[in-house]
Amino acid sequence: MSISMYQASVPVFVRQLSALSHILEKAAAHAAAQGTDPATYGQLRMAPDMLPLTSQVFIAADTAKGCAARLAGVEAPAFPDTEVTLAELQARIAKTLDYLKTIAPAQIDGSEAREVVLKLRSGDRHFTGIDYLLSFALPNFFFHVTTAYDLLRHQGVPLGKLDYLGAR
Repeated sequence: MSISMYQASVPVFVRQLSALSHILEKAAAHAAAQGTDPATYGQLRMAPDMLPLTSQVFIAADTAKGCAARLAGVEAPAFPDTEVTLAELQARIAKTLDYLKTIAPAQIDGSEAREVVLKLRSGDRHFTGIDYLLSFALPNFFFHVTTAYDLLRHQGVPLGKLDYLGAR
């Protein structure tokens, strides 16, 4: 039995974004329990040159919707990076999940050889669909979800591996 490009992408993004949403819910509950302003969480970073929590969520969501769109050969919706609160970040994830649900397996399956071109500041990067998914999009996506988890865990939010894995 083989796995399809769709199975290796959209359901993975949906599951992990749902887990990230749960993680943000736990962060909001922790802030309330500790009497902490949850707005401070948005600017969390572990190093001065690191992007804050808000950016980690933006990039995870954008990577998921961008990957699905590129593999499907369609234009991804643009979401401005204006969210600052945990509730707004939750809404960003929900919009991304709603978009991912519009992508049908038939749009992505068979995209292994589709050319994917990323326009980066350092110049264009060219991939085949499968190389883009496996060597760029998925690692980038998981990096940013993991970083968001780590920032909140470091802040004392009671998170564990099962929260990250989405097993509730």
